Amino acid sequence: MTGRLRRALRATVAVVLLCVTLPALWLSPAKAAVPKPEARQQVSQAAAQVLTWTADNSMTAYKDVPATAVAGPATIVFENSMATGSTFGMTHTLTFDTSTPGYNHDVNVNIIASPYDADGGRHEIQVNLTPGKYRFFCAIPGHQMVGELVVTSGGSTDTTAPQVSANVSGEKDADGNYVGSATVTVSASDTESGVDRVEYALDNGAFTTYSAPVSVNTAGSHTVQYRATDKAGNVSPVGSVSFTVVAPPAKDTTAPQVSAQVAGDKDADGNYVGSATVTVSASDSESGVDTVEYSLDSQPFALYSKALTVDQPGAHRVSYRATDKAGNTSAVASVTFTVVVPPAKDTTAPQVSAQVAGDKDADGNYVGSATVTVSATDTESGVDKVEYALDGASFTTYSAPISVNKTGSHTVQYRATDKAGNVSPVGSVSFTVVAPPAKDTTAPQVSAQVAGDKDADGNYVGSATVTVSASDSESGVDTVEYSLDGQPFGLYSAPVAVKQPGAHTVSYRATDKAGNASDVASVSFTVVSAEQKDTTPPLASAQVAGDKDTDGNYVGSATVTVSATDTESGVDRVEYALDNGAFTTYSAPVSVNTAGSHTVQYRATDKAGNTSPVASVSFTVVAPPAKDTTAPQVSAGVSGTKDADGNYVGSATVTVSASDSESGVDTVEYSLDSQPFAVYSKALTVDQPGPHRVSYRATDKAGNTSAVASVTFTVVVPPAKDTTAPQVSAGVS
Repeated sequence: MTGRLRRALRATVAVVLLCVTLPALWLSPAKAAVPKPEARQQVSQAAAQVLTWTADNSMTAYKDVPATAVAGPATIVFENSMATGSTFGMTHTLTFDTSTPGYNHDVNVNIIASPYDADGGRHEIQVNLTPGKYRFFCAIPGHQMVGELVVTSGGSTDTTAPQVSANVSGEKDADGNYVGSATVTVSASDTESGVDRVEYALDNGAFTTYSAPVSVNTAGSHTVQYRATDKAGNVSPVGSVSFTVVAPPAKDTTAPQVSAQVAGDKDADGNYVGSATVTVSASDSESGVDTVEYSLDSQPFALYSKALTVDQPGAHRVSYRATDKAGNTSAVASVTFTVVVPPAKDTTAPQVSAQVAGDKDADGNYVGSATVTVSATDTESGVDKVEYALDGASFTTYSAPISVNKTGSHTVQYRATDKAGNVSPVGSVSFTVVAPPAKDTTAPQVSAQVAGDKDADGNYVGSATVTVSASDSESGVDTVEYSLDGQPFGLYSAPVAVKQPGAHTVSYRATDKAGNASDVASVSFTVVSAEQKDTTPPLASAQVAGDKDTDGNYVGSATVTVSATDTESGVDRVEYALDNGAFTTYSAPVSVNTAGSHTVQYRATDKAGNTSPVASVSFTVVAPPAKDTTAPQVSAGVSGTKDADGNYVGSATVTVSASDSESGVDTVEYSLDSQPFAVYSKALTVDQPGPHRVSYRATDKAGNTSAVASVTFTVVVPPAKDTTAPQVSAGVS
């Protein structure tokens, strides 16, 4: 069996399992409220306003939803299909809320869609909307998809601002910064009166008209704000994009890395049967790959754009090389291989069979629906396609199990064609689908028992076994699940043995075939290790903490923290002795505040009576210095390019310095132009034109704060750039 066939069979089995385990909910028909007589004429013409919802693999949000609509007839489309990204086979609903206060309740929408239902997951209904708000959500248990649809009364007056967005493009480095420059492209649209103008502002500058993409090539962090105005005067909210431009890296002098792989079907001698495919890969971490070239059997090098297929029988050599955007070319490398003629033509048709699955009643009829799974194999050229026909209809391509939910007798015919064109005889399966009984709305009964050997404290020695039981007198139990110690729920198929010592909780729940899930219940217990004699003493250690002076002495006091661990019977007690005194029980860190040299000895004993060797820590405590009551010294300087009037051209940089010879500087703060004080961490650059005042102060570690001081200066706009060349002349005498 080829790798391709094995992958196809695995994919088919995965789809079958998804379809078998889906709840019966997806087979329910879509429902909508019946319009009032006077609205039926309008509803029949609702195609002019189409509102589309889509869903995918998410359980927290729809993929796409409409936000607004106009009162009157509308076609509602709900699609949950492979095309919209619903690749797990998950069922979703589009349900309109008809009970929550504050919303319209006059439209009853409850569409249930699955990629595997009879309509392929796409459903349409006609409704008549009235002005106001409708709340919609997904009614599947556990799903959190919800939103609002705002319906207006319509009319020709445009009161809606344009939609506006921006995209940043350019070459990025590994950190996401734009190398050399970044280009910001702003787009706007308005479906009513139309866009009148688009504006942008760079780095908090004034808004100006946007007429072409904005190129930013100054290194540093940037923000571009943008907005749009329509022809009715509605202005969109201001949006923004932020990015960083960095200088381009140094010149690239390193050639790309390049490699090649040969793929195809091989015979027992390692030769490629029929053809071989050569895939060349190249990478360059600096300027990037520009071109990749190849040469087949010493022919001139040609540009490589896609995998190369070689089907000429015989020995072959493919040489290859790559060139980066800086012009560096790698050394030529090569791969060799042999292509042989494929074996004799396949004249045998595929083997094909079909299985019918679903819930059966006592007479062997399928209740609610039946799923037909067709399987085909071909040991020579391989299966090319499988086809089926339902109840005498034309044959169509089989791509997934066929779900039949229409009551009555049915026949599915099937056939398969291999890659050599051989077609199997037509086979068939027949079955009957009957309507399901009344809906089961009662969850299963579920319970759990814990068994095992217990000690005197009721703990389970060595292991505990949890057995979960569930029953359902209506549709029957479909699945039982459990979770050990908060892990994700998994399928319960046999009693759960827990051997890890410690406290444990097993949560459990059951779901019946109608999709009703029981409440989560749990049992808790403790597993202890089987008793083994402990002959190893505990491990004990001690740490000394406190404020130190430059000589390493502890100022005012030192705190000794003793820790002990024992991986067998466990620590029973910890003891310490201060300065050769008697050992006493350790219950909290030991604080020593008497000036002088000290030694703390310590030891630990486990519950088996093993005592660790006596260890010790030594240290010196000195009296604290006199209290600091003097505020820090603080100053500031202004730097930058000045004009003839002493004003700073373009920007000014304010640098604040502080010192404290006693407790040391704790924080430095500044205030620009009377704004609230903020923590100063680096030089402050002011580029806003106009007069400015920077106030500053400092606080030491003793809490003393200096008086507020300040510097004043003026920033002016730099003069326009000189783009006119000098006048020059010459004379000959």
